[in-house]
Amino acid sequence: MQKQAILTKPIRSLEDALEKCQTLGMRVSRQRRFILELLWQAKEHLSAREIYDRLNQQGKDIGHTSVYQNLEALSSQGIIECIERCDGRLYGNISDSHSHVNCLDTNQLLDVHVNLPEDIIRFVEEQTGVRITDYSINFYGYRQVGEEGRSERGKE
Repeated sequence: MQKQAILTKPIRSLEDALEKCQTLGMRVSRQRRFILELLWQAKEHLSAREIYDRLNQQGKDIGHTSVYQNLEALSSQGIIECIERCDGRLYGNISDSHSHVNCLDTNQLLDVHVNLPEDIIRFVEEQTGVRITDYSINFYGYRQVGEEGRSERGKE
């Protein structure tokens, strides 16, 4: 059900992201390639500052302004994901419809693809009078620890 209304090919790899840039007529500068490579290697959500710091630690010559401008261009074209949070924006490599798990222990934001059963979607439509064409779910929880894979926190 996720993103059925939009029939564009999902971006599932660095090569897909580079191809999408070219299809859209975006120049694939070395700075833009650096950012895309980092996001696909990291496979986590990063702030612009974290992207800048990591690229410079790798010896890549890129300035703050270039990082911000490229992130804006890539996210506005749907090539990367931009998430607005109270502590700033985070950028991720998955741009198609998906959900997130917010880890309260580590403050990590993890990507997950969830397909809801049709009866739940129909229930939401009946309750709201809105035809559902897409959805994203935010889950919140703690890291699972212990032998049985159960979180020790939040059991109270």
